[in-house]
Amino acid sequence: MSKAGLVITAHPGDFVWRAGGAIALHAKHGYHMKIVCMAFGERGESQFAWKEAGVKMEDVKAQRRDEAQRAADSLGAEIEFFDAGDYPLHPTEAMLDRTIDIFRELKPEFVLTHSLEDPYNVDHPEATRFAQEARIIAQAAGHKPDHTRSYSAPPVFLFEPHQPEMCNFKPQVILNIDEVWEIKRKTFEILAAQKHLWAYYERVALQRGVQGGRNTGKPMTYGEAYQRLFPMAVDRLG
Repeated sequence: MSKAGLVITAHPGDFVWRAGGAIALHAKHGYHMKIVCMAFGERGESQFAWKEAGVKMEDVKAQRRDEAQRAADSLGAEIEFFDAGDYPLHPTEAMLDRTIDIFRELKPEFVLTHSLEDPYNVDHPEATRFAQEARIIAQAAGHKPDHTRSYSAPPVFLFEPHQPEMCNFKPQVILNIDEVWEIKRKTFEILAAQKHLWAYYERVALQRGVQGGRNTGKPMTYGEAYQRLFPMAVDRLG
């Protein structure tokens, strides 16, 4: 079986802006990348869609679902939708149960999700809380006991929020995404409901690329920043 990575995102655009490079890079190198998209962002993440006269909720949901599916396809990932509603996000017990099963079935090498804090968007830390809860319960031997399965909880990387300084985000890991930048940038254009963010996130990628190059001494033009949720255990430091 190939290695896998799991992305738990509140809304469709989040996994593209913040983790599209990581998704495309690992997919390119043979990882099975799976995205759990908790909501369609129909209320608070679809500014352009709501400017059309007479638009209905189901129309916006359909548009965002289509965008998210095409974005996942562009990045080389599988996507599963929960339709939890947004602003506010309301995950259910059934969604939690399904996500626990995904952890055990997929056995991801790593998990990508939102920052722990975001004073501008309560859906984001709620998605992170949900991801943590599913990861913890998936480790519990007494939850749906199955002695034929082994499970080891994967490391969690928090992707960069829109305003990192306000979210206590620490860019501890900078991933070089030069190899897949064109894929990520092209995927931006699928997200027509959030066109105002295309240039912003290109600037973010360039800034993190500069920082990555300065910290490694190796050429890097485009980067993505992540914060580790748990310590990294090693046998030696160098």
